[in-house]
Amino acid sequence: MAARAGAGDRRWLLRLVIAFAFSQAAVSMARPAVSYRALALGADERAVGVIAGVYALLPLFAAVPLGRRTDRGRCVPLLAVGAVLIGVGCGLSGTAGSLAALAAWSGVMGLGHLCFVIGAQSIVARRSSPAEQDRNFGHFTIGASLGQLVGPVAAGLLVSGHDGAMGRTSALALVVSAGVAAVSLTCLRRIEAPMIPVGTPAGPGKKPKRRGKTEPAKKSKSKSKSKSKSGKVSVWRILRTRGVPSGIFVSLAVLSATDILTAYLPVVGEERGISPTVIGVLLSLRAAAAIACRLVMTPMIQRMGRTVLLTGSCLLGGLLCAGIALPVPVWGLALMLVALGFCLGVGQPLSMTTVVRAAPEEARSTALALRLTGNRLGQVAAPASAGLVAGVAGTGAPFMMLGVLLLGAAGLGVRSTPRDPAPAAATPAPAKAPETPDEPPVPVEGRPDRH
Repeated sequence: MAARAGAGDRRWLLRLVIAFAFSQAAVSMARPAVSYRALALGADERAVGVIAGVYALLPLFAAVPLGRRTDRGRCVPLLAVGAVLIGVGCGLSGTAGSLAALAAWSGVMGLGHLCFVIGAQSIVARRSSPAEQDRNFGHFTIGASLGQLVGPVAAGLLVSGHDGAMGRTSALALVVSAGVAAVSLTCLRRIEAPMIPVGTPAGPGKKPKRRGKTEPAKKSKSKSKSKSKSGKVSVWRILRTRGVPSGIFVSLAVLSATDILTAYLPVVGEERGISPTVIGVLLSLRAAAAIACRLVMTPMIQRMGRTVLLTGSCLLGGLLCAGIALPVPVWGLALMLVALGFCLGVGQPLSMTTVVRAAPEEARSTALALRLTGNRLGQVAAPASAGLVAGVAGTGAPFMMLGVLLLGAAGLGVRSTPRDPAPAAATPAPAKAPETPDEPPVPVEGRPDRH
């Protein structure tokens, strides 16, 4: 019923994309500002890395419990809590006077982002029919790409290190990002489908007119049954379901590639004499290509199929990542980053759909939370591994490592893909069912006289 309502009116998706864009812009604006704030407080490179790791490490312990809670209830309260935590974490990071306090509030901001993303992905999964999941998840992730495109640029415009002003300007950027997070709260109305009790007419705004003595018992019975059913779905069973591991690994590989590309492309530019302004334009081209990819996601799936598209994008993305380590000119690097952004833009929405379709129906939010747990593990482990590899083999080595990671994701996607829904042509038989009458024909003698 929820999917049917979502198919007729998709304004809920537009409001969700706008809310996600504001929350993601706040986080993308705050994270570099937190690093500048830490430098202003006297942090070295190691301390900045620890503070950045707390953002991703703290949500690791909360993802699965939040997913369990979302499987049993509504999602909008989790979105509101996430937006509030993002705003509080951003604002208090701007007033933090010590590195320990800055790390703590950065962790609060990461927890809020996790809450928002789990709730938002669960709403898309619930309100989308199987035929709409790829399209709706693709449009949903446009909000993330818009935030990632605007947030760092806004932080760069606000933060200034001239004349020792970095402490004041980084605090200003963090306070502004808190205000941006608050804007997302205004877009959360009428996003989630109303929860209609069993046996209630589906008209808009209608309440059940009759409530017999058996209805509360029936409701509590079904509720207890669903609780026991969801309790049987363990994390281990979800992870063993075909398609879930591949979806988690593809998402981890794509997000790790995005993070390491953002962190290490300036280092490559410094070695090759490319100015920071040009590096910023190159990163913006990558984000814009990801947005363009998600706008044409549905036609690509119709022409190529989900499995071919997901596997091919990971395969080509791995080759392009490895190619960045080669000494190519700036125009060649720009073309490679546009193609790479297009390939990486495929991975996130299709990995969401892969996990949702593969996971048990009563544990989809938990499966999405496990996917986010894999993302956070990638955000913690990938930069550390890239730093070790770069220290041993040079700045181009992390891109070779990303190439191997994406090639592994492509191979895993081929071997373990979830079942696609049955085509519509496979169900013509039920259409003929109404031709057989439900009751036996009335004999001629028993029919009323028609005069």
